[in-house]
Amino acid sequence: MSDITITSGEFRFKARFEEKLAPKTTAKFRSLLPYTQRIIHVRWSGEACWIPLGDLDLGLEYENHTSFPAPGQIIVYPGGISETEILLAYGGVHFKSKMGQLAGNHFLTITEGQERLAEFGPYVLYHGAQEIVFAAV
Repeated sequence: MSDITITSGEFRFKARFEEKLAPKTTAKFRSLLPYTQRIIHVRWSGEACWIPLGDLDLGLEYENHTSFPAPGQIIVYPGGISETEILLAYGGVHFKSKMGQLAGNHFLTITEGQERLAEFGPYVLYHGAQEIVFAAV
């Protein structure tokens, strides 16, 4: 079952919200839909792409947080020692910034299109920032 579509250029994924594990983060993100932003490749964390959100205060605290999201997991870092951000893991990730290790709330999991994640990440790395759209199904 999918709750959301994620589209970036030719790449299309479906994902489910982790409502039981991250209810506040899920509710906040749902309130932002449809959500359009630009996604770039991470600097320090490994095989992931991220959406930097600067000092945006989403009013969130930690819930279901991890520093090691698995491929297809999407986390949001609510801010603090580093800027607020959304991170999409496509391979091995150890979530961190120039300030050190971070943890983000795992609130979305890709359920369809995972086979294209390993192609999406390098595409963003070599072609630069890409528009990404999150929309309710």
